[in-house]
Amino acid sequence: MVEGWGEDGLRALRGALHTQDGVALLAALRRGPVREVLQLAGDGVAGAAAQGLPGAAEMAALFLGALQERGSQGDEELADRLRAAAGDAAIPLLRPLAVDLEMLAMLLEGDPAESGGRIDLSTGECWPAFTDELGPGPEAEEDDDPERWLYVPALGSRAGYRDMELFIEEMEDAALADRLRIAIGGRGAFRRFKAVLAGDERSWSRYHRFRDERQRGRARVWLAEEGYCPPITFRVEPSSGSCPPGPV
Repeated sequence: MVEGWGEDGLRALRGALHTQDGVALLAALRRGPVREVLQLAGDGVAGAAAQGLPGAAEMAALFLGALQERGSQGDEELADRLRAAAGDAAIPLLRPLAVDLEMLAMLLEGDPAESGGRIDLSTGECWPAFTDELGPGPEAEEDDDPERWLYVPALGSRAGYRDMELFIEEMEDAALADRLRIAIGGRGAFRRFKAVLAGDERSWSRYHRFRDERQRGRARVWLAEEGYCPPITFRVEPSSGSCPPGPV
């Protein structure tokens, strides 16, 4: 079993997702435990499965098992997409929107007094609310068009605080977990949590993957409630053989 993701492995995974290269994605997923990148790579795996790439069906089944075991927010929505891509369920009645879930999560989990934003429904691009203060753009006359824009509310940091609590509960290092529990008490919890965790590079990296997965899942749920989902289109590339599934 692979212990965790290294920087090179994550770079290869993100690169494959960016270029929509299904073969490269399946190869990259063998470099770390898939349970840590389910929300990050799940749409890509669904796309590879829908295209019938060698090894994609096995990877989709591996993802489905890990999603069902984890059961975090957004995992069931992603599982539905994987089942549909594999031909085992009906395609969810959601409109594809090329939105970056990471960017959407940033809008959703900002300060309600200062953040939020909107999504350009023609491109999927996320615009923070503060950009509206910089002055009207070339399409200012369409700013209020509900057919063009989807408003994104800022919901605050409560979910992010819960992420820290859950991460602490899953830690194997009892001493570090105790220090983190103390750190998140009272005002300045996020700053103190990060200051304590920064002293342990491995745990710091694990926390960021854990937090990113949960944020993406919450963004996926919000997007589905609005009637949209990320696209799953991936390129079909020649492959010399089946790509075996990665570690869980």
